[in-house]
Amino acid sequence: MRYLPLTRQDRGEMLARIGVAAIDALFADIPPDQRLTRLPDLPLSKSEIEVERELGRLAAKNVPAGAVPFFVGGGAYKHHIPASVDHLIQRSEFLTSYTPYQPEIAQGTLHHLFEFQTQVAMLTGMEVANASMYDGSTATAEAVLMAHRVTRRKKAVLSGNLHPHYRETVETVSRLSEHVTAVLPRAPQGEGDILAAIDGETSCVVVQTPDYYGHLHDLRPIAERAHAVGALLIAVFTEAVSLGLVTSPGEMGADIVVGEGQSFGNALSFGGPYVGLFASRLKYVRQMPGRLAGETVDAEGKRGFVLTLSTREQHIRREKATSNICTNSGLCTLAFSIHLSLLGEAGLRRLARINHANAVKLAAMLGAIKGVEVLNRTFFNEFTLRLPKEAATVVDQLARRGVHGGVAASALEAEPQELRHLLIVAATEVNTDADRASYLKALQEVLA
Repeated sequence: MRYLPLTRQDRGEMLARIGVAAIDALFADIPPDQRLTRLPDLPLSKSEIEVERELGRLAAKNVPAGAVPFFVGGGAYKHHIPASVDHLIQRSEFLTSYTPYQPEIAQGTLHHLFEFQTQVAMLTGMEVANASMYDGSTATAEAVLMAHRVTRRKKAVLSGNLHPHYRETVETVSRLSEHVTAVLPRAPQGEGDILAAIDGETSCVVVQTPDYYGHLHDLRPIAERAHAVGALLIAVFTEAVSLGLVTSPGEMGADIVVGEGQSFGNALSFGGPYVGLFASRLKYVRQMPGRLAGETVDAEGKRGFVLTLSTREQHIRREKATSNICTNSGLCTLAFSIHLSLLGEAGLRRLARINHANAVKLAAMLGAIKGVEVLNRTFFNEFTLRLPKEAATVVDQLARRGVHGGVAASALEAEPQELRHLLIVAATEVNTDADRASYLKALQEVLA
């Protein structure tokens, strides 16, 4: 028997109070062809042990990322996470604490958020960072809205090589807020002419480096052009480990830097939860979304931490809020900070060099296969191959041979025809010589 606590009369009174004739009217925004017309084909009831067995059977159909050679990236990366990270984040004082509204009882949470912000600011080369956002895509959309507030313009120029999920998130938010997005053409072999697209109506230009196809970009000419017309440069990244080796976006003139922090301390986890990183120039801090933990002293002069800026709609009047994102990814930020603290600066740089070296080795091996072309002149730990067969088919055939070979570039795009032979491959510190040899052998077999 389904548990429905409200009677038919209760539901009728609730609908009458909000002025709706029937429950179906509450789902008017969902297209009719996307609604269920009957119950899913599932048993109405099963015992706990039966449910466990069934879910276990379904889970066994998956091949875990750690079970086979794994070269998938495209915005989420498999890195080694020290066991001490999971041990520390499960301490009760971290795991059970929630939102730090009362600083007198939340000093631990506020302190780790302060350290997290400091780490993000140092990684990105910026002056200030917030206490995190949902993920890289929502951070990018919030950065665009922030640029519109700062410049009082409504047009965002998006690089064609911005991650498709990030682009779609920006487009959705912009459409609902009546802003304009100018999306440049894709350029799998390198970035197109961004400079020509920046004009006097541009609020911001959004550029990812390393981009979706793995290319690295010098942001300095783009920053100069944007600043010349009063626009802001938003720099995006999906692989945070790259910041241990490449020139930081802040050093190259970015005004806002956003990206995904999953690579530090956070496992792939079937796509989340992840942690959005957001940093900017200090002069724009009052337009920065989210909240900011700051350092102060108490009445006795002892060091302490507080929420210095809280511009979310939970804290202030909704019409004055800079964001309607109502949380920060607290436990994910803690895992990020612990992992980065364990690495230290020297460890981070060494980790980044290993990632790059492993990718260079793999690119050389795969690029030597007849019919395979590496499209990148520069890359960090991710690059794009042009294959003689459709990449989606190759990915499936590699999986049958026990290798997760990458992401078909067409998989995330609505109009994939021009991308159907492109395969995006990532290599990290977890890949061994044996993994690379297995990939080489499997790809040779698939393409033979």
